[in-house]
Amino acid sequence: MTRYWIAALAICGAAACRRPQLGDTLPGVTTAQRAQFDSGLKVFDSTFTPQVGLGPLFNASGCGECHEDPVTGGGGDEVEHHAAVFHPEIAGAMCDELADKGGPVFQDSLTPALHAALGIDREPRPADATVVAERSTPDVFGFGLLDAVPDSVILSYADPNDTNHDGISGRPNRFFDGRLGRFGRKALVPTLREFNDGAFSAEIGITNPSVPLEGTVGSDSLPAGTDPAPDPEIGARALVLTDAYVRLLAPPAPLKQSGEAKHGRDVFAQVGCTGCHIPTLTTGDNPIAALRHKQVAAYTDLLLHDMGPELGAGDICFGLATPSEFRTEPLMGLRFVTHFMHNGRATTPQQAIEMHAGEGARARDMFAALAPADRAALLAFLKTL
Repeated sequence: MTRYWIAALAICGAAACRRPQLGDTLPGVTTAQRAQFDSGLKVFDSTFTPQVGLGPLFNASGCGECHEDPVTGGGGDEVEHHAAVFHPEIAGAMCDELADKGGPVFQDSLTPALHAALGIDREPRPADATVVAERSTPDVFGFGLLDAVPDSVILSYADPNDTNHDGISGRPNRFFDGRLGRFGRKALVPTLREFNDGAFSAEIGITNPSVPLEGTVGSDSLPAGTDPAPDPEIGARALVLTDAYVRLLAPPAPLKQSGEAKHGRDVFAQVGCTGCHIPTLTTGDNPIAALRHKQVAAYTDLLLHDMGPELGAGDICFGLATPSEFRTEPLMGLRFVTHFMHNGRATTPQQAIEMHAGEGARARDMFAALAPADRAALLAFLKTL
């Protein structure tokens, strides 16, 4: 049995191990946790209307509208827009996330009342934004396991000065209060709970106890009468249940590997992909047994890596992350993904590999130089994840 399969099986708890179905809970959850998961799925799949708090600015009418393919919790074909101002010459203040002008997420939809009041179809992007970047919808499979990885494990892979001279200099992003970030394409958000709670506000326009205030239209307050629902528009209980759903959602079980795929796994390491896509992370102490001391076949280090000027020219800064720095994308469930990279611009794993530059350039070039059979084997391996 390969190390890969050992890592996959290690997710199981002390109870009888079974391979979770797509969209199922982690193995080993309690009856009470399963009940929370099921109730959280109902909140996640809810469709909000203006009368119960949707918008007035929003990107979707519910979590499940975007996280839907191939099942709830998966990815989606929606693309949203983020903007920021990058000041590389200003030490300590290089990034302006435009929070005072409605950013960094600029919503692409308005409720009928806000449209009627302002006569616009989307939130305006500030004229001083350095760039408006596109963001595709990731899946959220296995996010609870990523949340349970100790900071020390992530930091153990950081090498900001490339002291080992392998051309890879991953570094952590930090939230505004100094905590280690890990969620989001720029790894800014420290915890899964904050990631989930913030999405209600930024993506659906739903105020809640964690984010109690409505956003603005640019820098302007909402016109009177455009937000009929009283704040907060959902309560603490809904946040707890949604968090339980995402936290306990299992990553897709990997497929059994053929001989070709097993060879491709070795080639994946040989060309240097595992320098950033760390095959296995281990969770730490956790009050939830299903998350405690588990090996996760995540294929990420949750660190920032410079991906080169071409990708950077079309993207935003965020926290400590420069426009060209992106968090290593986890590869759990890769076989279900139809659009790749942060903006969904690649439609195949091979295209995504070919777009790697900067710290990924060496692995990209070694992939391109492979014999056709080795290149096919690597791609066959990726299709098992």
